[in-house]
Amino acid sequence: MTKQAPLRILLWHVHGSWAEAFVRGPHRYFVPLLPEGGQWGRGLCGRDWPNAEEVPVDRVKDLDLDVVILQRVEEIDLVGRWLGRRPGGDLPAIFVEHNTPRPYAATTRHPLADQDDIPLAHVTHFNELMWDSGLAPTVVIPHGIPDPGERYTGEIPHGAALINEPVRRGRITGTDLLPSFAEIAPVDVYGIGSEELDGRHDVLRAGGDLPSAVLHTEVARRRVYLHTARWTSLGLSLLEAMHLGMPIVALATTEAVLAVPPEAGAISTDVPALVKAYGELVHEPDFAVLAGKAAREFALSHYGLDAFLNRWDALLTEVIA
Repeated sequence: MTKQAPLRILLWHVHGSWAEAFVRGPHRYFVPLLPEGGQWGRGLCGRDWPNAEEVPVDRVKDLDLDVVILQRVEEIDLVGRWLGRRPGGDLPAIFVEHNTPRPYAATTRHPLADQDDIPLAHVTHFNELMWDSGLAPTVVIPHGIPDPGERYTGEIPHGAALINEPVRRGRITGTDLLPSFAEIAPVDVYGIGSEELDGRHDVLRAGGDLPSAVLHTEVARRRVYLHTARWTSLGLSLLEAMHLGMPIVALATTEAVLAVPPEAGAISTDVPALVKAYGELVHEPDFAVLAGKAAREFALSHYGLDAFLNRWDALLTEVIA
């Protein structure tokens, strides 16, 4: 069998953790760059992605592209302006839907629902179920992440949560639930804007926005990982924590019910029950270690990088055929 030549793929730097996995495939990945940066031209943002390269926007039209990966509706018009080509028409395209629908859970129509030439790649089965995708063909490609390694020590009897913009997003990310857990044992909150928690909740501790390598090590020193999101797509930070070998206490919402097996810690919509389980894991480190090993084993078998890349290669081959 003749090995397929690497594809030339255009995509924007939108969801850094997802792209971290996607660009580890065998292709060439081009990321637009504007002098002022911003959401349409931030380039690699200093990420070490060997198969990806920044391309100034005025040179994008000179690329001999095979496919464009869309992640925001506005990118469809950008491709038209920058390349003079129509995604889904004379340039194969795939739209990656990272998010749960808003404002309505079951009746929100997807912006691409009225066209059938750009497939929607949902990152979870829950997202595909809840979005009204209309005419658009859909496929689910579950997350896969590079294995950061089993780093769990649990030496610090705290909980850890990774929430970007925890104050602004509030109930969406379950920030309001964290004080209940912190009454049992301190909760260290990491992520963009976590410092805004200072002075708002005396029992929460802001860990800041740390580089991934440092973050993984610091989080893995905490006893339990907390996942309190009410209405977000499956957080890659949750999967990373499971790969690290951390025990998990999670709300049984959106895709988490498939991602977190009961033996990995606790998953429920009963918050007092979760708080109780959190206390048991914090105060019984041997039990926490066993739960963390179960979490890591499940994550490796269900959210590994190879399966993710293989699924993407199959879809890319189909779209450009």
